[in-house]
Amino acid sequence: MAERGGCALLDSLPMDIRESLAELELELSEGDITQKGYEKKRAKLLARYIPLIQGVDPSLQTESKLAGSSQITLTTNKQQRSRSTSSRDERFRSDVHTEAVQAALAKYKERKMPMPSKRRSAVQSSVETYTPPESISAPPDVTTGLIGHPHHERPQVASVRGVPRGFNSSILETANGVPVNSRVSSKIQQLLNTLKRPKRPPLREFFVDDFEELLEVQQPDPNQPKVEGTEMALLKGEPIGVVSNWPPSLLTALQRWGTTQPKAPCLTSLDTTGKSVYTLTYGKLWSRSVKLAYTLLNKMTNKSEPMLKPGDRVALVFPNSDPVMFMVAFYGCLLSDFIPVPIEVPLTRKDAGSQQIGFLLGSCGVSLALTTDACQKGLPKSQTGDVVTFKGWPRLNWFVIDGKHLMKPPKDWAPHIRDASSDAAYIEYKTSKEGSTMGVTVSQAAMLAHCHALTQACGYSEAETLTNVLDFKRDAGLWHGVLTSVMNRMHVVSIPYALMKVNPLSWIQKVSTYKARVALVKSRDMHWSLLAQRDQRDVSLNSLRMLIVADGANPWSISSCDAFLNVFQCRGLRPEVISPCASSSEALTVSMRRPPDMGGVPPGKAVLSMNSLSYGVIRADTEEKLSVLTVQDVGQILPGASICVVKAEGAPHLCKTDEIGELCVSSHSTGTAYYGLQGITKNVFETIPLTANGDPVSNQHFTRTGLLGFVGPERLVFVVGKVDGQMCVSGRRHSCDDVVATALAVEPMKFVYRGR
Repeated sequence: MAERGGCALLDSLPMDIRESLAELELELSEGDITQKGYEKKRAKLLARYIPLIQGVDPSLQTESKLAGSSQITLTTNKQQRSRSTSSRDERFRSDVHTEAVQAALAKYKERKMPMPSKRRSAVQSSVETYTPPESISAPPDVTTGLIGHPHHERPQVASVRGVPRGFNSSILETANGVPVNSRVSSKIQQLLNTLKRPKRPPLREFFVDDFEELLEVQQPDPNQPKVEGTEMALLKGEPIGVVSNWPPSLLTALQRWGTTQPKAPCLTSLDTTGKSVYTLTYGKLWSRSVKLAYTLLNKMTNKSEPMLKPGDRVALVFPNSDPVMFMVAFYGCLLSDFIPVPIEVPLTRKDAGSQQIGFLLGSCGVSLALTTDACQKGLPKSQTGDVVTFKGWPRLNWFVIDGKHLMKPPKDWAPHIRDASSDAAYIEYKTSKEGSTMGVTVSQAAMLAHCHALTQACGYSEAETLTNVLDFKRDAGLWHGVLTSVMNRMHVVSIPYALMKVNPLSWIQKVSTYKARVALVKSRDMHWSLLAQRDQRDVSLNSLRMLIVADGANPWSISSCDAFLNVFQCRGLRPEVISPCASSSEALTVSMRRPPDMGGVPPGKAVLSMNSLSYGVIRADTEEKLSVLTVQDVGQILPGASICVVKAEGAPHLCKTDEIGELCVSSHSTGTAYYGLQGITKNVFETIPLTANGDPVSNQHFTRTGLLGFVGPERLVFVVGKVDGQMCVSGRRHSCDDVVATALAVEPMKFVYRGR
């Protein structure tokens, strides 16, 4: 009010005029009237008193304003000094919050907007800067207690008692019992009630950290281990062997076996009792895939136009109990030049897991889903009988690929089979630490190169039998049981998950029955077999030449492998058969332990100090301690690949030989991109490792595997955890897997409740 004639001599005006002015101020602050309306009404109220005000010496007005401002400054300085002496203000002050408040205040100042507070409105601001004349002592004004207070405590503001309805007297009592002649309106009463409340502290005092004194900067431990090794060198695997009759694409191999070996068994499916349901031959796989390709290219039309174009993505929705139809759908999409996107079957309409899958389908532009008649009947339906649109999913057209729904192609029609190129072959989904689902694109050339590398690393040959316990839609179950098996005309016996729950020994029984040469399992399958092995004695594992442990990089795998060997060695299992491997969705297969007759070296075992691992340092320890992590090697890197270890944070500089870092692989058999995500694709699939001097290690791009580990003696790869599974506590990093493994190592029956 100081700039609007709020001079001290305005107190000589009658009380009703002063109240009307205050009411106008309140209306202006609350937006009830405009600035123009305020000035018009104010000028009308002061019209008869303007000569009186203008007759005053301007120097007196200036002195009055200066006296008021100096008094306010003095009071403010005293309050600030009092607050500064308080230990709470400085102790609990946050620089981050202070910076944020200052930025907010500057923003309000630039926009010339009132602060967001009803208590400290424009009227209150003007009242705080108002200085009453010293000659006026009675009656007391409602603003008297707000200024000029010599003490630090909040002054008690005088307030007006409520007046009962119908009270016509002009005599009004304040809180101190002093009568005041006034006509109080409802808005003036509201203003007085507001001023009666304790004044809010400055805005910056709301942003104060109460625990900053506890957040002390962590000082490095002088006794913590330091890396002492030299900078590691780039490690190259053995070269890819040259095969004279190696097909130029995976589809070429399918066509060869389907036409030259049509009766050779390709895939055997089992039911929940362990009985063989159906055996798919290579001739049937080829003919059914060709039928599906012809149907997708000619029958799937929309208003006389093809619904799909080459390169479009198609969802494959098949249960884990039906590998035969999944295999037909997968190769049918490849033959028709569509990109299959295998996903899980949605259980309910609002399944939380399927929402992330829906995001993947939407980002991939999927409009068609392939499934079986039995699977479609189990999906939730709408009132019209159609499959419902699941929460978060795009609208899909569902097509059943059972034989009666497929069209037989003309005799002169054949799918166009090209050599493997850089075009996408399929998309494999991956779930990140935050729960989001991304699609990893695998090119046709990478798919072929991966099959070639696995064939050489595992020594696959024609007509071998492989028992697959894993999910055939993704990861190692797809790479070995659907892709590489067809490349080598192998026979795969698929063990459904439901059968493993009923009979954990079923995969061992099938190895013995079919004389399988290779078995593909996880450490959990080996563990379950140990619990049920007493029920079955007439089994033999002497036919196995490789027992591939797909999750050999986790902390539990070594104990499962050792225990399984101890029990089943008397039943024909040889120690060199066990082959742990490491893999990731981005890099596919990273490394694999190989038998001695295939160039493998003796298995490695490392007992590492977990205290040193938390600092990223490799230090050997003894098994007698509980604070150690015992890991086994995951073999040698895949043929045709190069590997290095880079720092998990910051620029991808090479680690020292005794330092933990992220494994990076350069190979023709890795994924190429996250579909539709160019930003993180460049960071993961186009990494260029650097030396300590900042020079590139190679002119080729490397793929980050997401695996933490090191390269040990005999060029063996060791994995101690995953980048997504790291926790940082007080400057030290711990693996979630290590925490669980430590808990299990301390007599779990006594200290850890099972299932929690």
